[in-house]
Amino acid sequence: MELRGITKRFPGVVANHDIDITVRRGTVHALVGENGAGKSTLMKILYGMQKPDEGTIAVDGEQVSFHNPGDAIARGIGMVHQHFMLADYLTVLENVVLGSEKLYGIGDRARAKIKEISDSYGLGVRSDAMVEDLGVADRQRVEILKVLYRGARTLILDEPTAVLVPQEVDALFDNLRELKAEGLTVIFISHKLGEVLSVADEITVIRRGTTVGTADPKSTTTKQLAELMVGSELPSPETRESTVTDVPMLTVDGLRLSATDPDGVVRSVLDGIGFTIHKGEVLGIAGVEGNGQSELVDAIMGMRQLDAGVLTLDGADISRTPTRKRREDGMGVIPEDRHRHGLLLEAPLWENRILGHVTERPNSKGAFLDLKGARADTERIVREYDVRTPGIDVTAASLSGGNQQKLIVGREMSHDPKLLIAAHPTRGVDVGAQAQIWDQIREARREGLAVLLISADLDELIGLSDTLRVMYRGRLVADADPATITPEELGSAMTGAATGHLEAPDASPASEDAAPDGADSTDTDPRNGGEDR
Repeated sequence: MELRGITKRFPGVVANHDIDITVRRGTVHALVGENGAGKSTLMKILYGMQKPDEGTIAVDGEQVSFHNPGDAIARGIGMVHQHFMLADYLTVLENVVLGSEKLYGIGDRARAKIKEISDSYGLGVRSDAMVEDLGVADRQRVEILKVLYRGARTLILDEPTAVLVPQEVDALFDNLRELKAEGLTVIFISHKLGEVLSVADEITVIRRGTTVGTADPKSTTTKQLAELMVGSELPSPETRESTVTDVPMLTVDGLRLSATDPDGVVRSVLDGIGFTIHKGEVLGIAGVEGNGQSELVDAIMGMRQLDAGVLTLDGADISRTPTRKRREDGMGVIPEDRHRHGLLLEAPLWENRILGHVTERPNSKGAFLDLKGARADTERIVREYDVRTPGIDVTAASLSGGNQQKLIVGREMSHDPKLLIAAHPTRGVDVGAQAQIWDQIREARREGLAVLLISADLDELIGLSDTLRVMYRGRLVADADPATITPEELGSAMTGAATGHLEAPDASPASEDAAPDGADSTDTDPRNGGEDR
């Protein structure tokens, strides 16, 4: 595949300028660059979602012009997006054949083809499994299977490891090597430079919308790659000094929450959760996605009604307090899904800046919106947090994912919260922006901010946290010391395996680990080697 002179302009910005890339068949070709560098735009052009203003694309030596993704799929190109596009309440088979029913039907032929592809590339996907029951890594394999089912010979993977623990990353890379061995090509987009160096055969670096060089992973270090990518060294999340006080900021005691699935079955999603976060403390929650972290955030924010439990913020009981009041009382949140809960994508940046803070200065004067103040403060956030945008009147949808994230972080940190709930705060951002967000959290922590940190980046969790707890199947099952635990050991605990650096959870608050009356005590616990107890 050859891209020559690719240029794409939008009002007020040149997203791609004279980009040249050559991708050899049967290789893993990594594409790296800072947020707003133009990676996503370039891949959308390659996948037929956008047309270039200038330049050419050649596939297997033949020049092509894609008008839509269907054209790209017809030439053997498939894309797995960073945000999965699966229907939870359908089976794997139904998700895979959706829109491609003419290929192998919707019955036994389709099931046989899915099994053939899954077995050939070691994906281990079961056709009749419900997607809602799958973990993040299995969902990703379903996405890969979808594009292979449609005959793709070139796969574009956008941030494929963003939500995976180390063991799942290793399994994904084994899958990619199997694909490569069968002659398929993978274009791999990632901000995790260590992973890029371990899996890629060639690396192309994009900066400010144009190619600035290529790198050989065999002779390049992460430091060199970071400097080529953003002009600075690879940052570290490590926090050396302790700022933890003995003043409780958030206390969660005996929190229980259940949910009703589509079949009408009530199931427990949070079971006896209890912990305390003090002023100046970062409490990290480690867990594979889908083990209750999202529900925990919703419960603390007041977006779900508790079955039982008490929440206390800075000494005040907020168990039944509305979400808006919790925000006004000093609770900030960086949501895990910036598209669903963090932004109005079709609204301009200045409107997104005031979300959740409409009644606060500088956004308002008394009962009235202060448009001038809101716009001025949006410009300040754009400047201080390096949000790459041609102006504050463009829509949030026009920004890259990393720049959207920086806008949210700037918004939430601008109101000096007492408690910050940070769910995947650096997901999808480049190393430069990552360092800036870490610095902001560390600085606010020194000034007394309490932080509940949830992240799939285990280096981030270990480096930033003063206290680490492992969440598994809706329960806090173990404590870990950030000073001694390794990412591999933490990843093992998250998946239900034992490790020598874990301890039983602190019994305070007392109700934290107690099972509810009449509850089934059978569970998989990493403290017991993953066996049912």
